[in-house]
Amino acid sequence: MGSELALYPRLAWSRVRGQVEYRLSFVLMLVGYFAATVADFLAIWVIFLHLPLLAGWTLGEVAFLYGTSYVSFKLADMVVGHLDVLPTLVRSGSLDTLLTRPLGSLFQVITIDFGLRHVGAIAQAVCVLAVACVTAGVPWDAARVAMMPVTILSGTVIFASIWVLGASTVFWTMGNGLEVMNTFTYGGNQMANFPINIYAGWLRRLIAYVVPLAFVTYFPSLYLLAKEDPLGSPGILRFASPLVALGCVAAARFAWGQGIRHYQSTGS
Repeated sequence: MGSELALYPRLAWSRVRGQVEYRLSFVLMLVGYFAATVADFLAIWVIFLHLPLLAGWTLGEVAFLYGTSYVSFKLADMVVGHLDVLPTLVRSGSLDTLLTRPLGSLFQVITIDFGLRHVGAIAQAVCVLAVACVTAGVPWDAARVAMMPVTILSGTVIFASIWVLGASTVFWTMGNGLEVMNTFTYGGNQMANFPINIYAGWLRRLIAYVVPLAFVTYFPSLYLLAKEDPLGSPGILRFASPLVALGCVAAARFAWGQGIRHYQSTGS
């Protein structure tokens, strides 16, 4: 594990150098990603054109949720989003080649690419978050300043772990698990953009205690915004995101390990 962590920056940098070789093309790609993701926030803005509050949340507060969630999601997407290629690797038998090498299989799949193109989308989310920090009236103090990067890092780890968990289903679905993966990654990000009290009870419980998307931004944002939870959740949940992230990492490692042991190759 230690050797892989030491090797990762070198492999990531090699992917980055290839992507920035054609500078104009790379800059245009970043601008395109920035512009494309603006539409995601415009959809939220349109909702607030028709109502002043969304289940007790202002536009600034929902923008804060959106910015925090989207930065975390896109950071995870940049590092592990290319796990989407795993179904192709399984169906084609290319995964067999990775399994013969001394490094871990998950590490090798993750280092196939490094999605630097997502920097454009991250920049858009950072802009929204910066404006939201002002319009939502965050009562900044030393504890909240320290809490902000912890929240984003925890959210990134949670999203990355969900990606690995979703990818692990591919080993049981004969390489056809991409839809399951996208449901809990891209779909999960869309749900995390909004306060969970707008969802039905069963869905709130699902994204709070089964697929812990509420710990990406909702619970920590209650503390950061000094906002009472309309659902009356225990106050300790506002600070539980780092522990939840560690639990997600453990679950993801276990699921991937079980998947690799279940994998029986293509037979060709």
